[in-house]
Amino acid sequence: MTGDPSKRVLIVEDEVLLAMHLEDMLTDLGHRVVGQATRVDKALVLARNSDIDFAILDINVAGTQSFPVADILLERGIQFVFATGYGTAGLIDGYRDCPVLQKPYAQEDLEQSIALTFRGSPQIRLP
Repeated sequence: MTGDPSKRVLIVEDEVLLAMHLEDMLTDLGHRVVGQATRVDKALVLARNSDIDFAILDINVAGTQSFPVADILLERGIQFVFATGYGTAGLIDGYRDCPVLQKPYAQEDLEQSIALTFRGSPQIRLP
């Protein structure tokens, strides 16, 4: 782990095997996954109601973009990264400064993304 305290994490990912692998990596880094969503409607509920410190959001979740989930997290002051194979090209206006975890990613990439997010990166403002 990077020395940061353990984070309670929400995973929004429609690929079940990838979500399971991500949970394993987060656990190995000392974090705790407190919610998982494979659909945006469930992710919206979890983002609104879960006691979380951080979220990892796939941008395209079963054909629906996860930006409304990001909006809720921003309103709540919860840090997140977008995980996508499209890189920053997958971001829409208002989210272009959000951190992106490029798929496929290794555990080191994940660890670095979390560390950078909590190292004082400016909080993104709602578009």
